[in-house]
Amino acid sequence: MTQRLRPRRCSGLRPPRRPCLQRQVPGISQRTLTLTLRQLQEDGLITRTAYAEVPPRDEYALTPLGRGRHEIVASLIGWATGNHDEIRAHRARAAAPAARS
Repeated sequence: MTQRLRPRRCSGLRPPRRPCLQRQVPGISQRTLTLTLRQLQEDGLITRTAYAEVPPRDEYALTPLGRGRHEIVASLIGWATGNHDEIRAHRARAAAPAARS
Protein backbone atom coordinates (compact mmCIF):
# COMPACT_ATOMS: atom_id res chain seq x y z
CA MET A 1 0.00 0.00 0.00
CA THR A 2 1.37 3.42 -0.92
CA GLN A 3 1.07 6.36 1.38
CA ARG A 4 -0.43 9.51 -0.11
CA LEU A 5 1.26 12.75 0.72
CA ARG A 6 -1.14 15.34 2.01
CA PRO A 7 -0.39 19.05 2.10
CA ARG A 8 0.43 20.30 5.58
CA ARG A 9 -2.16 22.52 7.09
CA CYS A 10 -1.20 26.00 8.20
CA SER A 11 -1.18 26.05 11.96
CA GLY A 12 -0.14 28.67 14.45
CA LEU A 13 1.98 26.08 16.24
CA ARG A 14 4.82 26.01 13.69
CA PRO A 15 6.59 28.76 11.78
CA PRO A 16 4.84 29.18 8.41
CA ARG A 17 6.30 27.83 5.20
CA ARG A 18 6.07 29.48 1.79
CA PRO A 19 3.03 27.47 0.52
CA CYS A 20 1.13 28.31 3.70
CA LEU A 21 1.91 32.00 3.29
CA GLN A 22 0.85 31.89 -0.36
CA ARG A 23 -2.54 30.37 0.58
CA GLN A 24 -3.10 33.09 3.17
CA VAL A 25 -2.68 35.87 0.57
CA PRO A 26 -5.17 35.11 -2.23
CA GLY A 27 -4.01 36.14 -5.68
CA ILE A 28 -0.36 36.77 -4.80
CA SER A 29 2.08 35.40 -7.35
CA GLN A 30 5.02 33.30 -6.28
CA ARG A 31 7.40 35.98 -7.57
CA THR A 32 5.71 38.76 -5.58
CA LEU A 33 5.70 36.62 -2.44
CA THR A 34 9.39 35.80 -2.90
CA LEU A 35 10.33 39.46 -3.40
CA THR A 36 8.24 40.55 -0.42
CA LEU A 37 9.69 37.89 1.89
CA ARG A 38 13.22 38.80 0.74
CA GLN A 39 12.59 42.50 1.46
CA LEU A 40 11.10 41.75 4.90
CA GLN A 41 14.16 39.64 5.68
CA GLU A 42 16.55 42.38 4.53
CA ASP A 43 14.64 44.88 6.70
CA GLY A 44 15.12 42.63 9.73
CA LEU A 45 11.39 41.96 10.20
CA ILE A 46 11.50 38.19 9.56
CA THR A 47 14.01 35.36 9.67
CA ARG A 48 14.21 32.53 7.16
CA THR A 49 15.44 29.08 8.10
CA ALA A 50 16.28 26.84 5.14
CA TYR A 51 16.48 23.07 5.59
CA ALA A 52 18.59 20.90 3.26
CA GLU A 53 15.87 18.35 2.58
CA VAL A 54 14.19 16.84 -0.44
CA PRO A 55 11.98 18.62 -1.27
CA PRO A 56 13.60 21.81 0.03
CA ARG A 57 11.86 23.38 3.00
CA ASP A 58 12.08 26.82 4.53
CA GLU A 59 10.29 28.43 7.46
CA TYR A 60 9.72 32.06 8.32
CA ALA A 61 9.37 33.73 11.72
CA LEU A 62 8.94 37.28 12.96
CA THR A 63 11.93 38.90 14.63
CA PRO A 64 11.42 41.06 17.73
CA LEU A 65 11.36 44.08 15.39
CA GLY A 66 8.75 42.36 13.23
CA ARG A 67 6.59 41.50 16.25
CA GLY A 68 6.59 45.17 17.26
CA ARG A 69 5.44 46.18 13.79
CA HIS A 70 2.80 43.43 13.81
CA GLU A 71 1.25 44.89 16.97
CA ILE A 72 1.04 48.33 15.36
CA VAL A 73 -0.51 47.01 12.14
CA ALA A 74 -2.98 44.81 14.05
CA SER A 75 -4.06 47.87 16.04
CA LEU A 76 -4.55 49.87 12.83
CA ILE A 77 -6.60 47.05 11.29
CA GLY A 78 -8.78 46.95 14.41
CA TRP A 79 -9.36 50.70 14.20
CA ALA A 80 -10.20 50.54 10.48
CA THR A 81 -12.60 47.64 11.04
CA GLY A 82 -14.34 49.45 13.87
CA ASN A 83 -14.73 52.67 11.85
CA HIS A 84 -15.39 51.17 8.41
CA ASP A 85 -19.08 52.10 8.24
CA GLU A 86 -18.47 55.70 9.30
CA ILE A 87 -15.64 56.12 6.79
CA ARG A 88 -17.82 54.76 3.96
CA ALA A 89 -20.65 57.13 4.96
CA HIS A 90 -18.26 60.11 4.78
CA ARG A 91 -17.03 58.98 1.37
CA ALA A 92 -20.59 58.64 0.10
CA ARG A 93 -21.47 62.17 1.31
CA ALA A 94 -18.31 63.58 -0.26
CA ALA A 95 -19.03 61.87 -3.59
CA ALA A 96 -22.69 63.01 -3.68
CA PRO A 97 -22.01 66.70 -4.52
CA ALA A 98 -19.60 65.66 -7.24
CA ALA A 99 -22.25 63.44 -8.82
CA ARG A 100 -24.72 66.36 -8.96
CA SER A 101 -22.30 68.69 -10.77
